[in-house]
Amino acid sequence: MSKKKVIRFGLPKGSLEKPTIEKMAKAGFNVRSSARSLVPYIDDPEIEVRLIRAQEISRYVELGYLDCGITGLDWVMENGSKVHEVTELLFSRATRRPARWVLCVPEESPIKSVKGLSGKRIATEVVNLTRKYLRKNRVKANVEFSWGATEVKARELVDAIVEVTETGSSLAANNLRIVDELLVSTPRLIANRDTWKNDWKRNKIETVAMLLRGALDAETKVGMKFNIEEKNLSKVLKKLPALRNPTVSGLSGSGWVAVETVIEEAVAREIIPVLKSAGAEGIIEYPLNKVVH
Repeated sequence: MSKKKVIRFGLPKGSLEKPTIEKMAKAGFNVRSSARSLVPYIDDPEIEVRLIRAQEISRYVELGYLDCGITGLDWVMENGSKVHEVTELLFSRATRRPARWVLCVPEESPIKSVKGLSGKRIATEVVNLTRKYLRKNRVKANVEFSWGATEVKARELVDAIVEVTETGSSLAANNLRIVDELLVSTPRLIANRDTWKNDWKRNKIETVAMLLRGALDAETKVGMKFNIEEKNLSKVLKKLPALRNPTVSGLSGSGWVAVETVIEEAVAREIIPVLKSAGAEGIIEYPLNKVVH
């Protein structure tokens, strides 16, 4: 009996868990997890999912316990993991903005640059990244690991912190001032290097990557279709910021065509009135599940 072909896929448990599962669903892979189980159900018999903290995924991928996984570039670099990067995935906990690891001090602190940290104490989750940053700037300081609530420590327990932020709102709420930026990080789909040499597993992982990228690309775009008189077509096409040339089909009858294209959702509200004033009829805007290039 032949051995079942399967890849073991690590998804991040914690703050990235919900948005990652949502992106997987948009890509066509429905994942269902429960609070007590770290082995969620997925509706693909060729994939086994494991929920593991993002901080650890790159280590387990490197060791081969996982064939692939989604984690932040920050944790790949923090762990120094030797893995194959399959693709970048542009999403985060709350927005589409990348995560930023920043050096912060209290607003009232006299420290204006990293040079002012010589001999000081810094708390952070990313100890290795912070030490590397200090070496690069030729600054000697004490770096200690923080288990969480790092913002609170900046005023009473340490001189500075290195913390992750998307919008900076939490730092501002705690009256912290950003001194410098250490790293901009986005989620990555990574694979074990030996796994990547296996043709079947590589093809499976590349398929997942393609569908995930397609789902993410579709989030900011919409489809649009409308009918217009052929004599007005060239004027309208100049106003369409389409991904590529739109599809134009002749309609049965006389002198009218159907136009279909994909545009950025943000410009749809500007384009629709222009189309209407140019004589377009039956204008339809619709959401997209995937845009695969």
